[in-house]
Amino acid sequence: MPILSLQSVTKDYLAEGQPVRALHNLSLEVSRGEFVALVGRSGCGKSTLLSLAGAMDFPSSGVVLVDGVATTSLRDDALARIRREKIGFIFQSFQLIHTLTVFENVELPLLLAGKKAAREVARDRLSWVELDGLGARYPHQLSGGQMQRVAIARALVQSPAILLADEPTGNLDTSTGNLILELLRRLTREQNTATIMATHSVEAAAMADVVVKLRDGEIAEVTRR
Repeated sequence: MPILSLQSVTKDYLAEGQPVRALHNLSLEVSRGEFVALVGRSGCGKSTLLSLAGAMDFPSSGVVLVDGVATTSLRDDALARIRREKIGFIFQSFQLIHTLTVFENVELPLLLAGKKAAREVARDRLSWVELDGLGARYPHQLSGGQMQRVAIARALVQSPAILLADEPTGNLDTSTGNLILELLRRLTREQNTATIMATHSVEAAAMADVVVKLRDGEIAEVTRR
């Protein structure tokens, strides 16, 4: 069974009182260990698809299943749990807390969830993204690539089944961006995670196993490598 399944999903919004269709009758399945790139022009539906996949928004029609469970069937507490335990998020702007150290940023999700051994897990994830020895620094003391690796470590502390990355290399130079993409590809394999990345970059999309081209809220083409 796929870890993520969108079945005939349509998503409508209201903009200035007028309906706007962001996704139309879209179906997509993603399995663990699969690296998927969503590509297309701005406004094609990439970010909307990520929001639905992360249970941050809900379809106007159709069904979104996370690990076999429809997101629309869950109460608020269950939704919070599924976001916390099954889904990791990586953003273009890193979204680190600048008053916390690197180590504190990474362990924060575990502390908020009341998990034991938060320190050990955080230390392991920082080691996995090759940031040993930088835990006491603050985000402003890091390079852009290092901040994105901290964000990846934070996303991994709950061992999510699904990792959602929204333009993860958008604020990075080409060389640093390639290092981040290699890291995402590696974690997809080694952590058996389903990674879904929205990107404008053809080079970034080339690192994925599956490239899904969106056009006007619909899937125009799927390429498997």
